[in-house]
Amino acid sequence: MTTDSTATPVEIQSQKPIDGVQLSDGAADKVRSLLAQEGRDDLALRIAVQPGGCSGLRYQLFFDERTLDGDEIRDFDGVNVVVDRMSLPYLHGATIDFVDTIEKQGFTIDNPNATGSCACGDSFH
Repeated sequence: MTTDSTATPVEIQSQKPIDGVQLSDGAADKVRSLLAQEGRDDLALRIAVQPGGCSGLRYQLFFDERTLDGDEIRDFDGVNVVVDRMSLPYLHGATIDFVDTIEKQGFTIDNPNATGSCACGDSFH
């Protein structure tokens, strides 16, 4: 076996998993704006799935200063998004966006894991 001293080392690049939760640029901008209004930079956006709603499960989005055992944390250009380990399987591949139109204003979640939703859009199964 011979070694080639001119071989270049393999470069390993870390990337966000494609199946993880994604935060759109618009949603990240809105989170930054809300945090600036609060005067806090120590909070993260926590996304959780809880039992309830007419379709069985519902989303919760809120600011949280805690980090719990098993949390998955992702940084989106300075915005930390936290998902607890129980909610993670329900949210793999989900995209959080912020919509600001005449008809609707607020955060939306496009979740490929949701097999159905209720009429209000706040619950899924």
